[in-house]
Amino acid sequence: MFRKYGVTVVCGNGIGKTNAAIGKGIKALADGKTVTLIQFLKGKANGDLMQVLKKLEPEMKAFSFEKYEGLFENLPEEEKKEEILNIRNGLSFARKVMVTGGADVLILDEVLGLVDLGILPQDELRQLLAVRPEEMQLIITGKVFPEELKDCVDLVSRIETIYRKN
Repeated sequence: MFRKYGVTVVCGNGIGKTNAAIGKGIKALADGKTVTLIQFLKGKANGDLMQVLKKLEPEMKAFSFEKYEGLFENLPEEEKKEEILNIRNGLSFARKVMVTGGADVLILDEVLGLVDLGILPQDELRQLLAVRPEEMQLIITGKVFPEELKDCVDLVSRIETIYRKN
């Protein structure tokens, strides 16, 4: 049975936020739902994972609009500006998926990181969350969840790494 929380947040400094979100997406697939995943702030870092997820099409669609290698924070300013345009395209696509009801479950991986970096103002994220159709489950991830957005979500899960051997 498909159990949904309208808007679910998976946040924290721990490792596994993306994996948790993808796991929720795969559970939705098992329940006969369609899933769209849009990744932000990962550039080409998850290329192998994206290739595996694309094998689940058409039930699960996976997108990354960014083209860079490495970390966004380390890009030269000119490249950051170019990638912000790609990120904006990804956000526009997310809005389109929500407005058209293009999936039963939409995962916006690392969208909270866009807020952290000032690329996506909190008010704009609030507006994006507001266009979600009631029947669509939205899963958003990132390290920091702004308390000011608590009224916009239904469930917040925090992932914490207790121990990591170097």
